[in-house]
Amino acid sequence: MSVFDQSRRVRITAALDELPVIEVDGLDLAPTVEAYRITQVPGKAPEVTLFLKPGWKGLDLDVLAEVSAEPADLRHVVVDFLNAVDAQKLDEAVFAREDLDGRPGELTRGLLSQLKEWAASA
Repeated sequence: MSVFDQSRRVRITAALDELPVIEVDGLDLAPTVEAYRITQVPGKAPEVTLFLKPGWKGLDLDVLAEVSAEPADLRHVVVDFLNAVDAQKLDEAVFAREDLDGRPGELTRGLLSQLKEWAASA
């Protein structure tokens, strides 16, 4: 759900011990931002994604960037990750684990451990 559909002037200044400055076209959005993500492909303008609700990160940015604003609810990220899991590869990975112990719930524990490992490396 993108709120902005064109390049905007973005200024982000944040430090661990200070309140952040997060401005889009001079409008202070810091009180509504929980997190933000900045990505850039060489040769293209940076893309800034704002996750709404109060929050901060440590960096200083003052460039033209493509901006999108998304709800802070990240459940869609989890759903997308699980949708991308190949069931056969998951079966193979779980059954190859050395931490299966024969106790009740071992397959569930193995599945959860495998998914956590894959998510951590994604």
